[in-house]
Amino acid sequence: MGVAADERRALSQLLTEAGPEEPTLCRGWLTRDLAAHLVVRESRPDAALGIVLPPLAGHTRRVQDAIAAQPWLRLVERVRRGPAWYWPTAIGKLDELANTAEFLVHHEDVRRGRPGWQPRPADPARDAAAWRAARTAAKLNLRRVPVGVTLRTPGGDVAVVRGGAAQVTVTGDPVELLLFVFGRDAVHVSFEGGPAAVGRLKSAGRGI
Repeated sequence: MGVAADERRALSQLLTEAGPEEPTLCRGWLTRDLAAHLVVRESRPDAALGIVLPPLAGHTRRVQDAIAAQPWLRLVERVRRGPAWYWPTAIGKLDELANTAEFLVHHEDVRRGRPGWQPRPADPARDAAAWRAARTAAKLNLRRVPVGVTLRTPGGDVAVVRGGAAQVTVTGDPVELLLFVFGRDAVHVSFEGGPAAVGRLKSAGRGI
């Protein structure tokens, strides 16, 4: 088992407990919408394309809404079960590559959609995977940010993920940095840099 599988299992359990109508950090999505999104990614290649291609977003939304309307426990079981055996991410190594950030971020989307959330205790495997994913995703997700960005962990790991004359260093635990890179604001991070540059980073769009 890997981090992606662990996060899938934990998210599925949390979804079961939360029910279909709980808020998440994904704007406009309740828990049933988030669960349906995960099913679309792993079972409907025709609709999954619309996640990243705006011209196809309408089709994706219709398919996702139809999936979201099914009975809640059946929907959660589809998330827990994962893709069919012939789907590429049914292979463990590909699952880790494609789904670690996806399930880690969406698990936190549900956790942190509730009041009173706190970061989970450190976990070496999860933190190492989050740090790798944050550095990789930052190249794409921060491409429109108008300042340079350096990610730094309290343990001293450093990665310059975007160059620029005005540099801002974002410091936080690996999971916090991953969530920041994916555009989430419910994170525990700190910023170092000129006030104007920090302000531009905070107000800039992050994510695909």
